[in-house]
Amino acid sequence: MPEILIPMVADEMPAYLARPAEAYPVPGVVVIHDVGGMGADHCRQAEWLAEAGFLALAVNLFHRGGLLRCVRGIMRDVAARSGPTFDDIECCRAWLARQPGCNGQVGVIGFCMGGGFAMMLVSGRGFSASSVNYGGKLPADIEALLEAACPVVASYGAKDRYTKGVATQLEVLLEKACVPHDVKEYPDAGHSFMNNHQQYWFKLLRITGIAYNEAAAEDARQRISRFFHRHMDTLPS
Repeated sequence: MPEILIPMVADEMPAYLARPAEAYPVPGVVVIHDVGGMGADHCRQAEWLAEAGFLALAVNLFHRGGLLRCVRGIMRDVAARSGPTFDDIECCRAWLARQPGCNGQVGVIGFCMGGGFAMMLVSGRGFSASSVNYGGKLPADIEALLEAACPVVASYGAKDRYTKGVATQLEVLLEKACVPHDVKEYPDAGHSFMNNHQQYWFKLLRITGIAYNEAAAEDARQRISRFFHRHMDTLPS
């Protein structure tokens, strides 16, 4: 897996950059992983975005080392809505926006844990669009977040016990806040339906309804691609 190094505040982050075949400049997308971290599935998310015409950067929020240590730090930052994790994401967004192949517009996409971050990054973080994929319950301050939110495309599985009712709730709030949006719940999909991890532990989770769903994933990818192009193809004013 080829890596590049993104300068952070105090160190560097190994990341994966997928480049599109289309002529530059194109929109950039910061890709935030689930709790599984940086791996083959995470890189494939960047690759399908590149095939769809985006400069996609798969980031590694666990780069400081140790799953438990990193998850504890991330949860602390989520509670505070600031800290090293948010600093890392901002460094990646700013780095991507400066690349010669980027048109200056940068979106964010996240899955599960990353989907939660994509929801928290919709306002005041410099992103031009956000793709939230089964990111858990909505944050307590969701209405305040949506007051000045970027366009949001969100995808959920109806069989996901962790996000039951969230799609409907989010669509109502986005409509109320006049935020451009596309929210869809897939009736035959569960949690993590866009993540195709090959590790045995992920396959064992099928009994809990956590599984890849190819049909739903392909539809979601097409919706996300269209939505991102609609809102990020133009150069920033």
